[in-house]
Amino acid sequence: MPVMDYLERNAELYGDEVALVELNPAEKDGRRLSWKEFSLIESDSNAPYRREITWQVFDEKANRCANLLLSRGIRKGDKVAILMYNCMEWLPIYFGILKTGAIAVPFNFRYDADEILYCAELAEVNIVIFGPEFIGRIETHAERLSRGRLLIYVGDGCPSFAESYHLLVADCSSSKPEVPPITDEDLGAIYFSSGTTGFPKAILHKHQSLTQAAEMEQKHHLTSREDTFLCIPPLYHTGAKFHWMGSLISGSKAVLLKGTKPKVILEAVSQEQCTIVWLLVPWAQDILDALDRGDLKLDDYELKQWRLMHIGAQPVPPSLVRRWQEYFPHHAYDTNYGLSESIGPGCVHLGLENTRKVGAIGVPGYRWQCRIVDEQGKTVPQGEVGELCVKGPGVMTCYYNDPEATAAVLKDGWLFTGDMAMQDEEGFYFLVDRKKDVIVSGGENIYPVQIEDFLHKCDKVKDAAVIGLPDRRLGEISAAIIEIKEGCTCTKQEIEDFCLALPRYKRPKQIIFAPVPRNATGKIEKPVLRKRYGAEQLVAKENRS
Repeated sequence: MPVMDYLERNAELYGDEVALVELNPAEKDGRRLSWKEFSLIESDSNAPYRREITWQVFDEKANRCANLLLSRGIRKGDKVAILMYNCMEWLPIYFGILKTGAIAVPFNFRYDADEILYCAELAEVNIVIFGPEFIGRIETHAERLSRGRLLIYVGDGCPSFAESYHLLVADCSSSKPEVPPITDEDLGAIYFSSGTTGFPKAILHKHQSLTQAAEMEQKHHLTSREDTFLCIPPLYHTGAKFHWMGSLISGSKAVLLKGTKPKVILEAVSQEQCTIVWLLVPWAQDILDALDRGDLKLDDYELKQWRLMHIGAQPVPPSLVRRWQEYFPHHAYDTNYGLSESIGPGCVHLGLENTRKVGAIGVPGYRWQCRIVDEQGKTVPQGEVGELCVKGPGVMTCYYNDPEATAAVLKDGWLFTGDMAMQDEEGFYFLVDRKKDVIVSGGENIYPVQIEDFLHKCDKVKDAAVIGLPDRRLGEISAAIIEIKEGCTCTKQEIEDFCLALPRYKRPKQIIFAPVPRNATGKIEKPVLRKRYGAEQLVAKENRS
C-alpha cells in the first residue's frame, strides 16, 4: 500500500504518541533562531532547541499541505519540488504532496541557482516549495522559475517573488483530501542523479518503490515500536528519508538532528534515548577520533539503549568498523548499498548477522535479486569481476523524458549500476571499482567533469583531470591534476584562488601539477592517475607516520 496509508494508520492507532522530534543545536543567547538567522551551524549548548509533533499532528499537517496544493490547481501527476534544509515541516510537506497524487521532487540543497533552474525545467515542476536559506538562489532566476509555476516560501519574511506557505496553509482543512484513489502503480517521486557527466537526470519512481524502500528498511533493521531512529543526513537524499521510513512502518519515534559534531550526536542519542543511528563515514571517524583523544567519554552519556549503528552512501573501511566495535561491542552493525535508481540504500545490504564479512556490500536485500555480468550482459562465473545488476520492486520507472539514458541502464527489468563487483564463494558481493568516475566524499557525490570544465576556463591551464584519492575521514577527496600551458608558470595558490568561485565542496582538496594522460580516443586515463597518485599519497602518509 502507498506510504501515505501508513501515516494515516499511525495517526489513528498512535495519534497521541510522538512521531518526530527536531533538535536544533543552533541557539543564540538562549533563544530560538529566527528563520532568517537559521543555518546548520553547531553549538556547545547543553539544551538545544527542541520541537516535536505527534502522529496525529503529522498527518494533519500533511493534509493541510495537500489541501493547499489542491486549491492551487495541483492534480495527479503534477510535480512539486521541495528545496529545504531538514526541519519539522519537511516530511509533512513531502507527504502532503503524495496525498494529492502529485509527484514529490526533492532538490539537493547544495544546488546552485543554475542547477535549481535546470532541475525545475527538466522535471517540469509545477510548484517549488523552498526555505529561507535559498532566497538568494531562487531570486537569481525568479522570473524564469515563475513562468508557469508557483514559488511558495516556508518561513518568516516572505520575499516578494513568492507566496507564504504558513499564511496559505493556515486556512486549509486538516481533513484527508478528496482525491482519486492512489495505488502502488501510480507515479510518486522524482530524484536526481548526475552520473559521471555532472548533468542531472530525473529519476522517476512509482509509489511501489517508496513502499518497497520503507518496508525493506523495517525488515532489514528490525525496527520496532520501541525504537527511536536518529536521522542526521539531508532528507532530500533517498538514504535519509527511506531509512527513516522504517520508523513510519513500525510507528516509532524519530529524531531529526541538525548537527554532526561528535558531542552533539552523542548528546542526542543520550537525551532522546535513540536506539538506531545511521552515520556517514566522516561522522563515525570523528566520533572515534574524539574518543581516542579523550575529548569525549562514553560514561558521560546514556547509551545502553543504542543497539544499531549502520553506514551507507560510500565504501566503509573495515578498520573503522573494527575500531567502532572496540568502543561499542554491544552494537549491531550493517552497511547498505544502493542508488537513487534503486530507490536508495538496501538493494544490497550486509545484514545484522554478518559483521564478520565487513568489507563486502553484502547480499541481495529484501525482495531484491543481484547478478554480475560481462560487457555482453552475460552472467560471469562466481569470483570473477563484472558489472553489478539489480532487480526488484524498487527499480526506477525511467529517467524522465530521457529514453536513451533509460535504455542504457534498464534491460529486461535489470538495473545496470555501473559499479564493478565480484561475488565470493559464500554469496557475498564486493565492490571492486566504479565504471563511473563520481567521487564520493563524505557521502556526497562530486562530479569531476564539472570541476574539469571549470578549471579549463583558467588562462594558464592546458588540461585538467579530477580524480578521487583515498581519505580516512571522508572516504575520498578530490584531487586536480593540472597541466600548465607551455611558457606559463602557475602556483597552487593561484589555482586555489581561482577555485574560490566554486562551491566549497567542489573545490579540489589537492592540486598536482603534471601532464594529463589521454588514450588514443582522447579519454583521460583516470585509472592510471588514481593508481599513480593514490600510491604516492599512501607512501607519503607512511613516511609521515
